[in-house]
Amino acid sequence: MKEPVLRFRSAIPTIRVRAANERPPRADGDFVLYWMTAGRRTRYNFALQRAVEWARELDKPLLVLEALRVDYAWASDRFHRFILDGMADNRSACAAADVTYFPYVEPSAGAGKGLLAALAARSCIVVTDDYPAFFLPAALRAAATQVVVAMEAVDSNGLHALAAPGRVFDTAFAFRRWLQQNILGDLLAPPLAEPLLAAPPLRAVLPADQSARWPLADLERGAERIISALPVDHAVVDVPLRGGSQAATKRLDAFVCARLSRYADKRNDVVASASSGLSPYLHFGHISPHEVFDAVSRHEAWCIDRAGGEQRGKRTGFWGMSAAAEAFIDQLITWRELGFNFCAYRSDYEHFDSLPDWARRTLERHERDPRPHLYRTEQMERAETSDAVWNAAQTQLVREGRIHSYLRMLWGKRILEWTASPREALAAMIHLNNKYALDGRDPNSYSGIFWTLGRYDRPWGPERPIFGTVRYMSSVRTRRKLKLGDYLARYGQGAAA
Repeated sequence: MKEPVLRFRSAIPTIRVRAANERPPRADGDFVLYWMTAGRRTRYNFALQRAVEWARELDKPLLVLEALRVDYAWASDRFHRFILDGMADNRSACAAADVTYFPYVEPSAGAGKGLLAALAARSCIVVTDDYPAFFLPAALRAAATQVVVAMEAVDSNGLHALAAPGRVFDTAFAFRRWLQQNILGDLLAPPLAEPLLAAPPLRAVLPADQSARWPLADLERGAERIISALPVDHAVVDVPLRGGSQAATKRLDAFVCARLSRYADKRNDVVASASSGLSPYLHFGHISPHEVFDAVSRHEAWCIDRAGGEQRGKRTGFWGMSAAAEAFIDQLITWRELGFNFCAYRSDYEHFDSLPDWARRTLERHERDPRPHLYRTEQMERAETSDAVWNAAQTQLVREGRIHSYLRMLWGKRILEWTASPREALAAMIHLNNKYALDGRDPNSYSGIFWTLGRYDRPWGPERPIFGTVRYMSSVRTRRKLKLGDYLARYGQGAAA
């Protein structure tokens, strides 16, 4: 695909920028439009930085459009509230930088149709986020055909560029080894911490007719009042955890200062609270993995010269950090970006047939094995099973929008046992996770779901009913391995909601 001819030297690696259509930029437009879709933040954002570069080159104002549609799958109070929290933060950041910000909350399905095309018709170029999962790739493809100017999609998903490997990886080991051999170059070209500081001192003016048809969201009304009038799933209620970049930064600071040192030893402890809690903020783009990496690096007094030791795919020894920091970085980079890699190169990432051949064959061979129980998805959703540990994990998911990471693996394994086929198990896992989890609908969460069915894993013996040679987990063994008394008291049957 032909890219627009650039007349300026960009600070963003070219491998992160791709032309979404073949139209040229237009120098006589009124503004440069940044369509914020996945990287819903104003810090450490390559796409926003790219839009600022275009605005400076063309001497035009920057307009930031952040829209929230109402008809995405599993739309609910929970997810709308988290996104609206972020929109409030973005409005404040743009106001402080004197940049025009256009927040739009769709009141009914289809009401926002035509907004992007109308703004693009007055723009010099449209810059947007490149994200490989959920409905966003299809939305970007459709939009690229509708806008009358150049559209660029910019990858700000991870510390390495999605296009760099050129292939999909089947194991974390192989991906980690590739990263160890290549990622240091990525770290030498990070995004700006505050790209809005470089925006031209010009204000974009919105035409009255467009503002009337697509009114700016009145964020001062409060998220609850906005959401109450929308046709979303009100049964999936808001949770106490607040969204947005400000909350994300506070959580990052608290984790690095108080819990990072315990991460390697205590992250599987269900009551120790040693995990970062950042996955919802990473999913909604409220914080960048670059910012997370920078915070850990500063805490470790780390410099890039300390990295580059072992490059053979091992989990430790490459970064030259403490054991706790290296364990966390492995989750942040290897495991998180492994999921993005799969979604970027496999359009069937959410389908059963995307499993490794060995896993698919063994599960299909045992598809008709007797099940100890058969539960409908609605029964599992209500935590009405015979397994107290599983019920507690499901209750935590419904109540708080999260499951402890170790128990999430068990959660998926048990669903495989309780459904009539592995395909039905996959459908139930995707539905329950995406309906309730704040970090659902994400490449990383699809990795976790599919891991329970064999993705990124290997055959395990002995061969068992239902599982075949897919790795087995049980609640009995989990009770022996983890101290679950307090967890069951909090989320088990009879626990206060």
